[in-house]
Amino acid sequence: MLEIEAIDVAYGEATALRGVSLSVPDGATVALIGSNGAGKTTLVKAIMGMQPLRSGRIVFDGHDLSGVSAHQRPRHGMALVPEGRRLFPTMSVRDNLRLGLHDRESRARSRGGMEWVLELFPLLAERGGQAAGTLSGGEQQMVALGRALVSRPRLLVLDEPSLGLAPVVVDTVFDTLQAIRGEGVTMLIAEQNMQAALSMSDAGHVLADGQLTLSAPADELLVMPEVRAAYLGAA
Repeated sequence: MLEIEAIDVAYGEATALRGVSLSVPDGATVALIGSNGAGKTTLVKAIMGMQPLRSGRIVFDGHDLSGVSAHQRPRHGMALVPEGRRLFPTMSVRDNLRLGLHDRESRARSRGGMEWVLELFPLLAERGGQAAGTLSGGEQQMVALGRALVSRPRLLVLDEPSLGLAPVVVDTVFDTLQAIRGEGVTMLIAEQNMQAALSMSDAGHVLADGQLTLSAPADELLVMPEVRAAYLGAA
């Protein structure tokens, strides 16, 4: 579904990504792991059109997205859960969710998406009229997930979904992602929490200093000594 072909991305003279290539098959869950500053968020921004490429291509469902602006990419069936959630804190939960249906294509594709999201997150149905900024961090992450899912996207891209959350909340978030995976949604998860991300993924890629250093089936990456040492402090 998604093909990233030898992309370079730079901020001014500083190169942030070098020759990154990876694919996300239709229906798969793929983890992109790496420490803070490895380039995960830059890659997410490039996929979603928020950061221009210096070279290479990003192809989604056979379409080269090079000339497609960020605000048009959701129309192709892509949705983002950004790092830090990026909600509108004074708007209600329900209005934040409705922002995921901001264009005609998203509304047409939704097919009961709002009802599906409220089934996934019953708490959001209870808190629909509450200002999003008054929710806990975990509850806000549910809103951010719901906003991305309400349009029934073909590809869900998540940037650090566990960031800043208590361990018990992280477990809840990844349990929800497992349920979403079961619905057939294709996912790319950029995440520092190696154990959580790889445990629910089909394949994984390790990003370090803007380059891919390892790519393998997720269950193989989980037991590689060098990966465990880098992300779990274990040999």
